[in-house]
Amino acid sequence: MKAPLYKQDGTENGTVNLPKDIFQVEVSEGLLHEAVVRHLANKRLALAFAKTRSDVSGGGRKPWRQKGTGRARQGTIRAPHWRGGGAVFGPTGLENHAKDMPKKMRRKALFGALSTKAKAKDVLVLEEYKLDKPKTREFANLLAKLPVGRRLLVVTAGKDAIIEKSLSNIPNVEYVHANFLNVHDILKAEKILFLKEAISKTEEIFLGKK
Repeated sequence: MKAPLYKQDGTENGTVNLPKDIFQVEVSEGLLHEAVVRHLANKRLALAFAKTRSDVSGGGRKPWRQKGTGRARQGTIRAPHWRGGGAVFGPTGLENHAKDMPKKMRRKALFGALSTKAKAKDVLVLEEYKLDKPKTREFANLLAKLPVGRRLLVVTAGKDAIIEKSLSNIPNVEYVHANFLNVHDILKAEKILFLKEAISKTEEIFLGKK
């Protein structure tokens, strides 16, 4: 499996062989779905919170005396069955929505997602990107010369402040280190632009190759 290689000026410079063990594996749609659900669940924050009878205000006085009124006895107007009372079994804000997935399954899903993109010719490789300081216009001009589509994921070998700051204000362009690659970001992107060194870094991280 090959991917087109581009120079920093946007001109094509041949092709790059993509690792077969990463970009040419069997794809399981069910596994991809499970990986995306896990990713979104692990990002989810437990923000919902419902007040219980101990949290709502009021209700310090007994509504009416215990006996002699002909009505059912009541201890507080903030009991759950009263209007304005506390909720029963509502969200507490302490819920844990995280989902687990075996490491081998996560790897297989990741490689499957990359293989899907490689098969569709949606993987591009940039030889290098070097500037003295971040320049959004320079990076935007580069992308204008590449067939990157409407939504792009840029993958680098590690932290690169020049690239990160250069693309931070460009809409529909996201940035990720090789060790943070995930199925959700890969499938969401229309095209994936790997820095050339990021491919070998991906092999090193996920296959143990150096």
